[in-house]
Amino acid sequence: MTEHGIVVFAYHDVGVECLDALISRGSRVLAVFTHRDNPEERIWFRSVAELAQRHNIPVHTPDSVNTREWITRLREMKPDIIFSFYYRNLICQEILDIPGLGAFNMHGSLLPKYRGRVPINWAVLNGETETGATLHWMVKRPDAGDIVDQEAVPIGSRDSARDVFLKVTVAARKILERSLDAIKQGRAPRRPQDESQASCFGGRNPEDGRIDWRADARQIFNLVRAVTHPYPGAFTEVDGRRLFIWWAEPKTDCAGMPGEVVSVSPLRVATGKGCLEISQWQWRGGRKQEGAAEGLRPNQILGAAASRTASV
Repeated sequence: MTEHGIVVFAYHDVGVECLDALISRGSRVLAVFTHRDNPEERIWFRSVAELAQRHNIPVHTPDSVNTREWITRLREMKPDIIFSFYYRNLICQEILDIPGLGAFNMHGSLLPKYRGRVPINWAVLNGETETGATLHWMVKRPDAGDIVDQEAVPIGSRDSARDVFLKVTVAARKILERSLDAIKQGRAPRRPQDESQASCFGGRNPEDGRIDWRADARQIFNLVRAVTHPYPGAFTEVDGRRLFIWWAEPKTDCAGMPGEVVSVSPLRVATGKGCLEISQWQWRGGRKQEGAAEGLRPNQILGAAASRTASV
């Protein structure tokens, strides 16, 4: 019996791990669709394209797969299964209808919670204590299809988004490995999502890292750990200069006006409730530093002009 043909849409570390899982299981991967790396994005993750090329799997990087040309070419490939592993673009219904055994997506949350973009960063920012990965049937509406399988992972109180992403990557591979046989046999589970529990979040850009010092210290700490390296970082404005905060801790034993520098050694800044003790920081264009911050003084107010429109 011929092994089922699979077309994979993938990117990022989840894409690498799940593609590697398919290859390790001897799956017949007909083609891999991935993205060209954006030169303006810090590429800290592994390459799906490189993994595919090492195994002589054809690699395609179209700006959009939802064109008549690519739909035709995919039909000619005759895949039995389509997988999407952290592929960033929507795939049209005509393509989802091609494989006889279904199209499946791996999402980085416990659906139906945190549908949409960058779910791990949002979960950390919102102070969640748990997230995970979900393999689900693909339908026209993003992240809304029936659930095949899920794996939860804890979010530690001091975990950064990258820490959590590494856990979710492991969970994603585990889910795929235990679900693959059922999918190939045409008996993948279908558990409808509970729409009453659904939440959806949009993408984030570097400006979303602006700190609103009126929020409480824990909220700001959650923002810091949600966007610290390798993401663009949380920041505030100081006399027209941008100060990035790469790590900090919430403290309850100090107070002041929101954004006020309470002390410079250690560097503590008052928030709407408590203070943020900043341990790693960087002026834009400078180098990352630790400890007392040069260029700041006690009672200075940070981000005052920006805080009216900022959001955490």
